[in-house]
Amino acid sequence: MSVTATAAAVRGGLTAGRIEIRQSLANAQDVLGMLFIPAVLLVVALFRRGSDIGGTSFSLGSTTLAGLLGLTLAFNGFQAVAFNLLMEREDGTLLRAKAAPNGMIAYLTSKIVHSAAMTLITTVLLLVPGLLLFDGVSLDTAGSWFTLAAVLVLGMLATMPVGAVLGSVLTSPRNIGVVMFPLLALFGVSGIFFPMTEAPEWLQWVAQLFPVYWLGLGMRAALLPDEFAAVEIGNSWRYLETFCALGAWAAIGLFLAPVVLRRMARKESGSAIEERRKAAMQ
Repeated sequence: MSVTATAAAVRGGLTAGRIEIRQSLANAQDVLGMLFIPAVLLVVALFRRGSDIGGTSFSLGSTTLAGLLGLTLAFNGFQAVAFNLLMEREDGTLLRAKAAPNGMIAYLTSKIVHSAAMTLITTVLLLVPGLLLFDGVSLDTAGSWFTLAAVLVLGMLATMPVGAVLGSVLTSPRNIGVVMFPLLALFGVSGIFFPMTEAPEWLQWVAQLFPVYWLGLGMRAALLPDEFAAVEIGNSWRYLETFCALGAWAAIGLFLAPVVLRRMARKESGSAIEERRKAAMQ
């Protein structure tokens, strides 16, 4: 595939992504969903505002807010992308994309653009009131803004292509639980809401293998005071390790996603879609 053809496919994907964003913002159900989820997450954090992390003066609500921002990145990247891919595979959208020249690259680009926009909107809806409601949460330095931007960009690149891979290996939206339950378990043990120093050492090593841990750490590094780093692994924010870990997952995902999508698309046909519809009806 030539560089020119790839660039044209990416441009087509960017255009399609912008169209999908406008459609989502014009859809009342999608807008209500974008407003409802941040509102619920903020209420959860507010209930924890009056508690402190054991042995420290740090508000549990403030750390929960940082964790919720990391969770938004992880959830939208893994589960939402996988589910959307499965739905569009079911209704024939993916088959139409396959028919276009370099269609899978354009399709993947459009999904990343659309999901990134929805993630950023949810992040803003959480972050703006969070900065006003929680003590100790701030973005008052250039370093904090840089860390937040880097974690957002690398976090989306580290999770969304992997979500596309997960959606490619499943066969139906009804099988999303195969992905969802392990993800919930991963969220629970990866320290996205709390420092992993409270967990057994073996679990600390396991958590650090996955991007979820680094999303939580990166968000805490961006939003919380430097003093809080004393309760993290290594007693520091480990900026370099965070950027390298998320960057490595991004590289792996961006390499695998187009390959897996193309392989899955080769198996797509009108008859395959019809067979899945009959199976769903039964």
